[in-house]
Amino acid sequence: MARTVTGIDIGSRTNKFVRGHAKGNTFVVSQFAVLPHGAGSILEAWSAGAPPFKVGESRVGLTGRDVNIRYTRVPRVPDWQLRKLMRFEVEEVGGSSGAAVASDFNLLPALPEIEDEDVVLLALARESLLEEHMAGLRSIGGAVDAFSPCALALYNAWTHYGVVEDETVLLANIGHENLDVILVRGPDLLFARNLSGGSKLFDDAIAERFGVSAQKAEQIKIELATLEPGARYRDANQEKASRAAVAAGGQLLSLLQSTVMFCKSQVKVSNLRVDKVLLCGGGAALAGLPKYLSSGLGVPVELFDPFRVVDSSALDAEDAEKLEEFKLESVVALGLATMASDAAAYSIEILPAAVRKKREFVGGTIWAIAAAVLAAGFLGWTAWTTQQALGAATSEVAKLDARLRRDRDTDRRTREMIKANAELAADVSSLQALSGSGEQVARALAQLESDLPDGFWIESLDSEWKANDQLRLSRENVRPVVHLAGRAREGTESIAALLEGYVTKLRTRFPTAEFIYAPSPQGDRFTLDMTLFAPPKPPESTAAATTDNQEATK
Repeated sequence: MARTVTGIDIGSRTNKFVRGHAKGNTFVVSQFAVLPHGAGSILEAWSAGAPPFKVGESRVGLTGRDVNIRYTRVPRVPDWQLRKLMRFEVEEVGGSSGAAVASDFNLLPALPEIEDEDVVLLALARESLLEEHMAGLRSIGGAVDAFSPCALALYNAWTHYGVVEDETVLLANIGHENLDVILVRGPDLLFARNLSGGSKLFDDAIAERFGVSAQKAEQIKIELATLEPGARYRDANQEKASRAAVAAGGQLLSLLQSTVMFCKSQVKVSNLRVDKVLLCGGGAALAGLPKYLSSGLGVPVELFDPFRVVDSSALDAEDAEKLEEFKLESVVALGLATMASDAAAYSIEILPAAVRKKREFVGGTIWAIAAAVLAAGFLGWTAWTTQQALGAATSEVAKLDARLRRDRDTDRRTREMIKANAELAADVSSLQALSGSGEQVARALAQLESDLPDGFWIESLDSEWKANDQLRLSRENVRPVVHLAGRAREGTESIAALLEGYVTKLRTRFPTAEFIYAPSPQGDRFTLDMTLFAPPKPPESTAAATTDNQEATK
């Protein structure tokens, strides 16, 4: 069974959390959350808070300037040699950038245009970026599974939940500041890329045209702007906003066209022709965008909705409605969770150097060392035990005979002691009952003689060993309880006050005793249960915690 993982996509406007596991040809979403924010950095974005569920082990998406996806054509060599080649490539990039980088690589599917060579996809990210994400993940109680480029999460969402046919498709996830793009041919990945430029292009264009803040420009974009070719504008403001958006749309169109050209040059697929374009991400919701891009690219452009085949039945109604509202923005988070939970998924797993070394040590080196130690220890132990076995067996027979005789004698004496102890325990219990009951009754009588108000008399007084929850006497801890029944003489004034005074004196005389005092509805009679043998009261903090637990259980 696939493991349950949370896919986390930290964006410039919203943080998306999709938790669940891959199951056959679908994905079972067990938890979903979207946290809007207006953060200016990754750390600020994480500070938007934790989702209302435990995120647990998580796959976090990477995009932006601090992530670099490269392609290298290499001869078909053994895995160990390929790892060595990629290590040289990473060292060269890290040395030129002057910053510590983490990386991982994977082979692209074999391309018929390239013979006797493989194309390696190498993803690199600055260690500082990973550290910021790890700090944010720890702050919400999560544990990192790995980091993966958002573009590859988009690829997994497509291959698992898209309608894959024998055609070349460009998929683009339009975020606020970044654009993640992949090119696929059938089920095979040709190219993945992350670019700077998303829906912020439209916000900036509108903000400049209207002379308003970025926040106001975003509102205008959502409410007024449209890229629908030949659209009829309802007023001058809509026309103004839409014409500003068209200029930004041209920039987005150029980014998509450049991706196709860059793929041809990087992967050396000169005859590449795109058959269809699919869009997702929050920026894809801009009115008229698919038709605008379709007219510019000359191919059909549609919105990509992988959640049509995703099982979201485990979500409550509110979360299911929210998932429907934010499904375009949550495609990458779905792909990240799929990549982590499906062992057969195409994956890139970037980890900080310290974390990777620790996992490699725990996953491989430490087991090799342990195996060697165990093997040496086993051989030494076998040699020693074989040498000692013969002598030990000879002396053991004689020891067992002597031990059997001693054990039989010990068993006989033990049984006799158990019988005697049982008889003594019964005697002790009887004596304790007699002594405890007698002392308690005597002290109760002395108190009655000195403190019982005039005009009252006792109708009955008895002592009994019993359990009572109100006196903190459990069934396993029965103790003697004195029971009094009394009444007041007719015509006695201030009966209730006299009774309260009597009980107060009783509590003063016996501060460690437990009482149950019950006056009759008419106030002329009363009963009193009292024991001097209740267990000590628990400390206040323990009692409060017990009460809280009982209330929570209710």
